[in-house]
Amino acid sequence: MPVASVDKIEAVGRVLNDRRRPLKERFRALFTLRNIGGPVAIHCIQQCFSDPSALLKHELAYCLGQMQDTKAIPVLKRILSDKNQEPMVRHEAGEALGAIASPDVKEILEEYADDPLTEVAETCQLALGRLKWLAESAQLEQVSENPYACVDPAPPSQEIDVTVLKQMLQNESLNLFDRYRAMFSLRNLNTPESIQALCEGLKTGSALFRHEVAFVLGQLQQETSIPHLQSSLEDQSENEMVRHECAEALGAIGSQTCFDILRNYLEDDKQVVKESCEIALDMCEYENSPEFQYADALLKV
Repeated sequence: MPVASVDKIEAVGRVLNDRRRPLKERFRALFTLRNIGGPVAIHCIQQCFSDPSALLKHELAYCLGQMQDTKAIPVLKRILSDKNQEPMVRHEAGEALGAIASPDVKEILEEYADDPLTEVAETCQLALGRLKWLAESAQLEQVSENPYACVDPAPPSQEIDVTVLKQMLQNESLNLFDRYRAMFSLRNLNTPESIQALCEGLKTGSALFRHEVAFVLGQLQQETSIPHLQSSLEDQSENEMVRHECAEALGAIGSQTCFDILRNYLEDDKQVVKESCEIALDMCEYENSPEFQYADALLKV
């Protein structure tokens, strides 16, 4: 993306922070800001954390982590520490701090690694695992390249045998960081067998673990995962963080079947699921359109 003027960036920021705008427009503005990067974009994003939408705030934190700019650390620390924020928002702030991986985030991650909320505690434990891996092992290991241009919460495992990786993925006595490593290795293999192993992972482990499996299946965009994602989305007893991620994964796949499933949940009792389906349907429309890019807010301000 070409460098944008400060005025243009601030105009996109106003779209993001305008609660009168449709949520799908605000999401596109957010991802535009993520792609631009820099202090003005970060300022625009951090202004939005007072929004009532947990889904939007979760995505704000995600984008700040993906930008890997240390200027975002103060606001992410504040959100992680704020017990009034929704668990999924605090979780994403912790994961974002792990993505930035600056040494000065270690102390706060250690502080919340025993948080009463499992999603928050596990996220901080994973982030600490990533910091340790980067410091001790990253230069020593040969791992597969990430084909998705994103910062993962754990590196892929060096193991490439799908049977072994599936056992690691489903082994709930194994360290969560190692299970995540198996997950990303299965994603990078991207074979029918590895995708099936991931689909089975939607029914095991903690809510945090299951939500990451759904996210990975969305990255893969394989139609064979649709019935599994649909099953978890339809399960009213499933954690809303998992259901939300299943909805967005269906949006990323973008088939007519996904359209039909998502429309059924536009009035879901859970606000975060309802909003996720709204965003996912916009993603479906994008996947089936001639549009050049999803993050297109610069073209519209």
